[in-house]
Amino acid sequence: MTFAATILTLYPEMFPGPLGVSLAGRALGEGKWSLDTVQIRDFAIDRHKTVDDTPAGGGAGMVLRVDVLASAIDHARGLHPACPVLAMTPRGKPLSQERVRELAAGPGVTVLCGRFEGFDERIFEGRGVEEVSVGDIVLSGGEPAALMLLDACIRLLPGVMGAASSGTEESFENGLLEYPHYTRPAEWEGRTIPEVLRSGDHAKIAAWRKQRADEDTRLRRPDLWERHTGARAQPASGARRETKE
Repeated sequence: MTFAATILTLYPEMFPGPLGVSLAGRALGEGKWSLDTVQIRDFAIDRHKTVDDTPAGGGAGMVLRVDVLASAIDHARGLHPACPVLAMTPRGKPLSQERVRELAAGPGVTVLCGRFEGFDERIFEGRGVEEVSVGDIVLSGGEPAALMLLDACIRLLPGVMGAASSGTEESFENGLLEYPHYTRPAEWEGRTIPEVLRSGDHAKIAAWRKQRADEDTRLRRPDLWERHTGARAQPASGARRETKE
């Protein structure tokens, strides 16, 4: 099954962009995934191809019109009815590796890219659009975020990465940051590769990597560490123990 990516955008020329090279580009050429771009402006209802209007209640900037967006989404759903529709917006739920894996295992994804001040809020409920954020930052448009989302999905498709384990021993896959990596030369500017990694003792190497993953997550991403330790503290069934009074 080919993973179908459909991008709703005012700038279709931005695609495939970096997704046309390296692993994603090779996979696109091999038919492991497909790409369609939909020009939102094609669904404007006036002769000037207007896609935005001033914010209700006043304020700076312009807002993408709900009627134009709805027509574009309806068209995209007609191309790939089974694919979820995601809108890239800083007001969305933070994108996680878990959600990326869910998307990569499905038929594909339709991505709505915003511009200006964003979307008319009614589009999310009116068309069942999932709001997604790639971080606590504001971009000039949703296209760079869409490229990031698609790259994260495409690399997980069967046959895209050389080694199957490449997609499992990584940051966030087990709730932790990945352990640090080293390669030759063994010494560089007085800095050496940790001795354990040159020992050939696979059990000691695994233990060191687990320890470093724990330590680095605790120090660098205390939010991840808190969630990780909290998850481990839950009963195996996932149910919370009730407190008897």
